[in-house]
Amino acid sequence: MAFSWKLISKPPHDFFISLDIDSYFDKEHDPAIIPESGFLRPVPLRDRDILVNIHFNGEVESPVFHIECDEHLSKDEVEDANSSLSRILGTYLDLKPLYEQANKDAVLSSIMNEGYGFKRISRANLFEDTINRVIIAQISHKPTAKKMVYGVRKEFGTLLENQFGQVSAWPRPHRLMQADPVGLKKHGLSLRKGEYIVGFAHLLISGELELNALELLPPDEFYETMLTVRGVGPTTAQDLMMFRNRPDASFPSNSSKGEEKGLRRWIILSYGGDPDNTTEDQFQNMISAWKGFESLALEHLYLQYILNMKKKQHQK
Repeated sequence: MAFSWKLISKPPHDFFISLDIDSYFDKEHDPAIIPESGFLRPVPLRDRDILVNIHFNGEVESPVFHIECDEHLSKDEVEDANSSLSRILGTYLDLKPLYEQANKDAVLSSIMNEGYGFKRISRANLFEDTINRVIIAQISHKPTAKKMVYGVRKEFGTLLENQFGQVSAWPRPHRLMQADPVGLKKHGLSLRKGEYIVGFAHLLISGELELNALELLPPDEFYETMLTVRGVGPTTAQDLMMFRNRPDASFPSNSSKGEEKGLRRWIILSYGGDPDNTTEDQFQNMISAWKGFESLALEHLYLQYILNMKKKQHQK
């Protein structure tokens, strides 16, 4: 008999909407069957990994996740697991202030109505998010990118198995720092990407960077700090900011030869502006309805983009 517990999320929360976003999921996942079979997820505890299966109750205004595990966990271990699960599922994120503040925004208001209760799915910690983002960068064929990530997980993570399935956990920094970047080529990584993810593990083990501290940094400080990590560029640093367990973010200009790039360019285009001729004041006015909730708002724009792409593909 499985050990189980409940994790309550801040309403509104419609987990099923997030199943439309393929990039939120890994090689072992088929979002189409998750409502019935559950969301299988390795979860890092303080000193070991466990495999859980997650079911959502479908109640947007009273959202509860039912967590099942073959192993019996102590009270402290459940709290430890919930710390990771809350980041993965976004249970701490509160959408209501954004909905109240941006209900008249020309672009966001209609998206929030269509995607009411939508929250991003993250990974268990910034280390998982970062190595995933670095590995898949510039890989256009997403199944291949996910296979590359899973190859690294399989070699350096713990193999977990229970009645719900079998999957490799994400590697811990102390395991990945022992990897030879050249050896990672067998998983499809370039030498540089191998050096980047191993180097990031070294930064964490040495204490030069600390995951919990990075999670709590103000957006601008987080952005500047992540830019010091080899292999993390402006767009990746902004992307990683979106997955933290907090609602705010910032979108610093990333202009090169007069051409704006990254998330700021995409946001300005979404509002019908010219990214290459938009001043800082104009940009801040454009997103003024988001203030303090930039991360939540940006993910809603991303949801609209994904849904529009799927509609176009269906029409073909």
